[in-house]
Amino acid sequence: QVQLVESGGGLVQSGGSLRLSCAASGITFRIYAMGWYRQAPGKQRELVAQITSGGSTNYTDSVKGRFTISRDNAKNTVSLQMNNLKPEDTAAYYCNAAHRVYGSRWGQGTPVTVSS
Repeated sequence: QVQLVESGGGLVQSGGSLRLSCAASGITFRIYAMGWYRQAPGKQRELVAQITSGGSTNYTDSVKGRFTISRDNAKNTVSLQMNNLKPEDTAAYYCNAAHRVYGSRWGQGTPVTVSS
């Protein structure tokens, strides 16, 4: 059974930091591209950051220089370090595992609230 379990969300003041983690099970983690998406109330889900199986990363423009995605293939985890958080970063954050053959999997989401 595939499971992606996020943790680390919460309430933080503007300018603060949070670190999200996602623990994966039931997949061959190292072959999947891992991503963090977010969805704010009334908005579409958007890609925040992604790291490929080879370790290449990409970020949406609004988080470049503030967020860092990383993966630990030995522990089957992917993390998102979020610094200098802004109120517009408030959203539910979702972990995603994607493979061109085996498809896509989602976690249940973790809420992030940034107060001004």
